[in-house]
Amino acid sequence: MPTAGIPQTAVRYLIDGGKSTFTVRAFATGLLSAFGHNPTIAIPDFEGEILFNPETVEQSSLRIVIHAASLNDTDDIREKDREEINRAMQQEVLESDSYPDIIYEASRLTASRIGEGEYWGTLDGELNLHGVSRKQAVPVRVSISGDMLRATGEFSVRQSDYEIRPVSAAAGTVKLKDELKLSFDISAHKQG
Repeated sequence: MPTAGIPQTAVRYLIDGGKSTFTVRAFATGLLSAFGHNPTIAIPDFEGEILFNPETVEQSSLRIVIHAASLNDTDDIREKDREEINRAMQQEVLESDSYPDIIYEASRLTASRIGEGEYWGTLDGELNLHGVSRKQAVPVRVSISGDMLRATGEFSVRQSDYEIRPVSAAAGTVKLKDELKLSFDISAHKQG
């Protein structure tokens, strides 16, 4: 966790995965994309911490670790299809045996206060996915109430930026677009 330069006024919050949601949305493309499946992937197993400095918001930080093997398709499809999608995602796309963790670290938050305990801004961080690290800005809305911090937002990632080949099916007539949409609603509890 990047803590260098974080003043003593920073408050430490631990992410509560049980009260948080994180999803990935992929979109079909290709000749038969109208018949394709636009998967919604749940990210159920992640953890992390937030150091939030209410006096100097820019000096706040975040570290989140997503366990890649936990990702799974949540759509209302046949179980056999879900198993195949999950298998392909784990073995061919994420290669979760070789790259078990997806890590996002941000040591800076550019934000504006929009109300009491309410902020709107951008996390400036680095995403490590599939063994590749790249800068990744994440727009975020932060709300603080009592001992709870809630962060919500949405951002896009291109699989090719992380040396991931989008999956195709039906001899290439249906494949997934390079860009994925990620959305999150994270709850964290104040510590100490």
